[in-house]
Amino acid sequence: MAQTELGEDLRVTDTVKKTKINMLAPSKAAFYSAVFPGLGQVYNKKYWKLPLVYGALGTTIYFYMSNNKKYHLYRDAYKRRLEGFTDDDYTYLDNSRLISAQKFYQKNRDLSALLTGLFYVLNILEANVDAHLMHFNVNDNLTVKPDLYRNEFTTKQDLGICVTWKL
Repeated sequence: MAQTELGEDLRVTDTVKKTKINMLAPSKAAFYSAVFPGLGQVYNKKYWKLPLVYGALGTTIYFYMSNNKKYHLYRDAYKRRLEGFTDDDYTYLDNSRLISAQKFYQKNRDLSALLTGLFYVLNILEANVDAHLMHFNVNDNLTVKPDLYRNEFTTKQDLGICVTWKL
C-alpha cells in the first residue's frame, strides 16, 4: 500500500474480468451447421439468423424443384413428339420452342442448384466466423464513430472519424 503525505491509504481497485474462451467453439458451430443447416446459429445463440438461413435455402430449393419439373415436362413433350405422338399439352409449340424451353429451365435449374450449394456453404462459414468473433472485446471502451468538425483553415464543416480506446 502506498501512503500520501497526509497518511491516507491509496488502493487500486481495478478488476479484470476473466472469461473462459472455448477454442473449439468455431469448429463445433461449423460442424453443427454442416450436419443440419442453422444448427450452428442455434449453437451460437443467434436465433434471429434462422429465418435467413431457411429462407435462402428454402427459396433456392423451391426454384430448383420448380425448374426441374418444368424442364422434365418440356423434355417429355419433345420426346413424345419425336416418337410421333401429337396429343401433348404443348401442340401450340414447335420443336425449336420445346428445345429452347428445355434449355431455359435446365439453365435455371442448374443455377438454383449452384445457389443452394452456395447458401449451404455460406451457412457453415457464417456459423464459424460468428463463433470466432464472440471472443472479441466489443464493449464501450472501444468505439469508432463518425464526427463533423469545423476546419480551422477554411471554416467549413468536415467529416472525420474518431477512434477511441479507453484503457
